[in-house]
Amino acid sequence: MSSNINKGLKVKDLVTTGIFSALFAAVTIVGGAIFASNPVLTFLLPPVVALITAPVYLVLVAKVPKHGPILILGILMACIMFTTGMYWMWPIAYIIFAIVAELISGIKNFRSMRLNILGYIIFSFNPLITYSMLWINQKEYIEYLLSKGTEKAYMDTMVATAQNWMLPAMIIGTLILAFIGAMIGKKLLQKQFEKAGII
Repeated sequence: MSSNINKGLKVKDLVTTGIFSALFAAVTIVGGAIFASNPVLTFLLPPVVALITAPVYLVLVAKVPKHGPILILGILMACIMFTTGMYWMWPIAYIIFAIVAELISGIKNFRSMRLNILGYIIFSFNPLITYSMLWINQKEYIEYLLSKGTEKAYMDTMVATAQNWMLPAMIIGTLILAFIGAMIGKKLLQKQFEKAGII
C-alpha cells in the first residue's frame, strides 16, 4: 500500500486532483457568494464552508491517497484568494495548512479516516487567519482590502458588526462544522471509502 503511494502522482491522479480541486473551489465560491458578499453574514463563511466542502476533500484524499493532491488543492485555492483580492494572509494560510494536512494524513499513508478528518479540520481553519486580523491589526486589514477594491461601506458595516466574542465563536463553529461535514461525508460515501481501503 505504501509502495503505491511512493510511486508519485500519475497523469490519472493529476486529472482526478484537478477535477475535485475545481469542485472544491466551486463549492467554496458558492458559499462565498452567499455569505462573504454580505458584511454581516461574512462571519459565517468559515464554518459554513468547512461544512459543505468536507465530502469533496475526503473523496479527493480517498481517490488519490498520495502526497501532492492536498497541497495542489491548497495552491489552487491560494491562487483564487490572491486573484480575487482577499487579504494577503489567506493564500499563505491555504498553503501552510495544506502542508500540515498532508503531513497528518501521510502518517498512515492517507488510509486513516481519523487522520484524514483531523487534517481536513486543520485545513478548514485557513480563512480564520485572515478574519482574525480584523481584531489583531484592524487598521492594516481594512487598508489592504480597501486597496484591493473592497467598498468602504462594506468595511464600515463589517467593523461595526464585529464583536469580541465572534472570533472565538468562529473558531469553535469551524471546528464543529468541519467535523460534522466530515461525518456527513463519511456516512454518504462509506462505500467509496471502503473501496479505497480507508478505515
